[in-house]
Amino acid sequence: MHETNVAQDMRDRALVRGHLAGDSSAAAELVGHYEARLFNVALRMLGNVEDAEDVTQTVFGNAFLALESYDPQYRFFSWIYRMTVNESLNAIDRRRQMVTLDDELAIPVTESGSSGALEADDRVGKALMLLTPNDRAIVVLRHLAECSYDEIASMLNVPSKTVKSRLFTARERLRQVLLSQR
Repeated sequence: MHETNVAQDMRDRALVRGHLAGDSSAAAELVGHYEARLFNVALRMLGNVEDAEDVTQTVFGNAFLALESYDPQYRFFSWIYRMTVNESLNAIDRRRQMVTLDDELAIPVTESGSSGALEADDRVGKALMLLTPNDRAIVVLRHLAECSYDEIASMLNVPSKTVKSRLFTARERLRQVLLSQR
């Protein structure tokens, strides 16, 4: 494990203990550290800013309600990312019950960078939205959240070899979608 990950893991465990002991600043620090990262995962999973904000808020609410069940022998990062992926998948299921996915769910892109980079990011974002939620989750976790295979395995409760296999398949599906959009 990377040295900074070890330090962050130790810090997260201390913040969890602090929050459980009544230190309100500990929760604020955990939110501050993970909020943008969780929002980005949810945004890439859902393709909608408002839904991603709702998921992020729900995840933190659920996490703090369930914090006593968190096992500190595991990484807090993996625990809360798994919650984010699961809540994003739940949001997708709820959305499917109301409407079908369509072109209106394009991922917004930022104004920074060249227009070619914006177009590429927009193409990838749209292509991600055409993948199944499970394929989208594994691609987002590996390539956008930059999680290791072991971290993804822990989040999805599957062996690392399964992550590699699913990721290979999801990348191939993404490639096919991108090729079909040319």
